[in-house]
Amino acid sequence: MNRIKEVLEERGIKQTWLAERLGKSFCIVNSYVCNRRQPSLEVLFEIAKILNVEPKELINNFK
Repeated sequence: MNRIKEVLEERGIKQTWLAERLGKSFCIVNSYVCNRRQPSLEVLFEIAKILNVEPKELINNFK
């Protein structure tokens, strides 16, 4: 599970904007945001770079 949706909402960023920056379709980004599909580590790091957050902030810590 990832926290991409929460980070986008916290920052007021639209999924379409992220899709454009990643060079991926809205459908792919939406599947990441809705946790239907998990991004590869490479893509996760790219998302973190685009959102200017640490990659670990995009990952849920289950305790």
